[in-house]
Amino acid sequence: MKKLEHKHFLINLGKNLKALRLSANFTQEQLGNEIGVEISQISRIERGLIGTSVATFFDISKAMNIPLKDFFDFNLDE
Repeated sequence: MKKLEHKHFLINLGKNLKALRLSANFTQEQLGNEIGVEISQISRIERGLIGTSVATFFDISKAMNIPLKDFFDFNLDE
């Protein structure tokens, strides 16, 4: 059960990241270049295939000028 909950969390987190990235008019390439990670890693995070560190989200928040807390502001029931 815990593994399924983690997967659900990662999927929702990734969807939220993608929505925020698009609203900030960033492409995956621009974001990856800005924080020094491969585009494929951004893609895998957005699809919920991998988790990433809070430090990476900190870098993303700084690059996109979005408060860190906004990335975690979503409803797990969706």
